Amino acid sequence: MLKGKDMLSIHDLSVDEVNEILALAKELKAKQKAGIEHHLLKGKTLGMIFEKSSTRTRVSFETGMYQLGGQALFLSNRDLQLGRGEPIKDTARVLSRYLDGIMIRTFGHDRVIEMAKYADVPVINALTDLLHPCQVLTDLLTIQEYKGKDLKGLKMAYVGDGNNMTNSFMYGCAKAGMTFVAATPENYKPDPVVTKQAQEDAKETGASVTLVTDPYEAVKDADIVVTDTWASMGQEAEHDERKKIFKPYQVNADLLKGADKRVIVMHCLPAYRGEEITEDVFEHYAPVIFDEAENRLHTQKAIMALTMG
Repeated sequence: MLKGKDMLSIHDLSVDEVNEILALAKELKAKQKAGIEHHLLKGKTLGMIFEKSSTRTRVSFETGMYQLGGQALFLSNRDLQLGRGEPIKDTARVLSRYLDGIMIRTFGHDRVIEMAKYADVPVINALTDLLHPCQVLTDLLTIQEYKGKDLKGLKMAYVGDGNNMTNSFMYGCAKAGMTFVAATPENYKPDPVVTKQAQEDAKETGASVTLVTDPYEAVKDADIVVTDTWASMGQEAEHDERKKIFKPYQVNADLLKGADKRVIVMHCLPAYRGEEITEDVFEHYAPVIFDEAENRLHTQKAIMALTMG
C-alpha cells in the first residue's frame, strides 16, 4: 500500500496505512529479538540527510537499514553541496539516480516537501520544525505494547510546548481514534492549520483533538501523559525565558495524581530533568521511555520496508 510513496506526515496516511506500519513494526521487532533474518531491503541504499544533528534518528535508521539487509549513507551539510547552496531540487534529482530512498532531518518543512517533489525515490521525513511523524508512529507502537492493540478511546494528554511533537501527536491520535488533549501556554499553541486538519481527521475515527491551557484539566483521567523539551533545537537563545513561562507545565507527581491510576508517561528524549519532567517521574517511567526509544528502530524499519521494498 505504501510502496514507492513518501512518508512526510501522518496526516497523509490512511488509517489502514498507519495500522500497516504498526503491525509490521511489531513483527520486525519480534523477528529481531528472536534472531530471525528479515532482509527485506537487501541490496537497497538509503541516503540520510542531516541538517539537524541527532542521536536516536541516525543510529536507528542506520542500524535499521543494516538489519533489513541494506546500507545507509550519512550525509551532513558538510558532505553535500546543499551546504554550499545547491538547490534542494537538484540534490533530490541527483540522489534519486543513486539511492533507493532518502531520509531527511531538517528545519523548515518546506525543504522536505521540495525534496519529495523532485525526488524519484521515497522520501521519509525524519523531523522538521513542523512535524516528527516517525517519533509519533513509534509512540503509537509503544502505547499498543502497554495498553493493547486497540487504541480507540484511550486518552493522551500532552503537556508543554505546542511544537512539532504536538502537531504530529494530533495527527497520530486522530488516525488511531484516541482522545487527545494538549495543554500549552496561550502563546505556545500548536500550529492552527495542523490543528484544524487533525480535528477533521478525527471525525473519521471518532477521535477528538482539544487544546487547553490548564495542564491539570488535560491530564484528568489520562491513560498516557507525554511531554517534550521546552526549548527545541534552534530555540536555545529562548531557554531562560521559556523556563519561566513553562514552569507550571512540568510533569511531576502532583500533576499525575489526576491521571488514570494505570497511566504511562512518555518522552521522546532528550529529557531535561527538573524542567519539563522531574527526576522521580522520569525514573519511575524509564522502562516505558526507553522502550519508546528502542521502538524508533522497529517502526522506522517498517516505514523503510513498506516504502522502499
